[in-house]
Amino acid sequence: MKSDYETIQSAIEFVRLHAVDQPSLGQIAAHVSLSPAYLQRLFRRWAGISPKRWLQFLNAAEAKRLLRDSVPVLDVAFAVGFSGPGRLHDLLVSTEAVTPGEYAQRGLGVEIRYGWGDSPFGHCLIAWTQRGICALRFADSSTHDQEMASIRNEWPSAHWLEDSARAAQTLQQIFIAKHRRPLLLDLQGTNFQLKVWNALLHLPEGSVVSYSSLADRLDTPTATRAVASAVGANPIAYLIPCHRVLRSSGELGGYRWGLDRKMAMLSREMAHLDSGLAAADPPSRR
Repeated sequence: MKSDYETIQSAIEFVRLHAVDQPSLGQIAAHVSLSPAYLQRLFRRWAGISPKRWLQFLNAAEAKRLLRDSVPVLDVAFAVGFSGPGRLHDLLVSTEAVTPGEYAQRGLGVEIRYGWGDSPFGHCLIAWTQRGICALRFADSSTHDQEMASIRNEWPSAHWLEDSARAAQTLQQIFIAKHRRPLLLDLQGTNFQLKVWNALLHLPEGSVVSYSSLADRLDTPTATRAVASAVGANPIAYLIPCHRVLRSSGELGGYRWGLDRKMAMLSREMAHLDSGLAAADPPSRR
């Protein structure tokens, strides 16, 4: 039996491939073998809004508008600098980078615990050191071994221990808990990568930025490709929101864990932001 996210993922893929035709709710429901009424309820449970409203967030014009509107917000965010904690949808995240010596040793003497669990965006792998979370990545059944091998390759000298119970608790804290405790991230990367990842932490929920705009705000306007490479190398998915970076045209661009998953993340948090604003500012009554 498919999980809610697998059904949503299939629906997203269908809409993305047939966007020109503007598929109806009935057509989308038929593609995922559900009744329109059930798909409507599933969307509301997963995203908090109706499918019609959700589909608006998949429109390139909406992405372009968000790119334009994000600029003043980002100017403020970047003006305060890259050190210290950043707010991420009510989740306080702070980072601690490994020292150059530790980076060169690639985890020598470090114990890393890890485990697999579920999220609103599918199955994921999380790993952490004594300092904090060092990896969060998504995987389908066919890519489990690949992701595990990849993370071990990034910390080849570390001592690895599986801790499924703690992994499940941490994932619930990240994706489900209403009252979240502060989370620490343990980042291993070059100075430039760390600068880009810290910049991503300042992107507000529901906002997006282009690769070139991100490069400009890092005072490296000619380094768009290097910025894109650093974004793609992000070791901690979702918490460091690389899914919020789009091409200047408003197109999704690439995403390490699949474009459908990137689209799901963007549309879900934009929808949550939209519904939150609507609740905070209800329409006046005549």
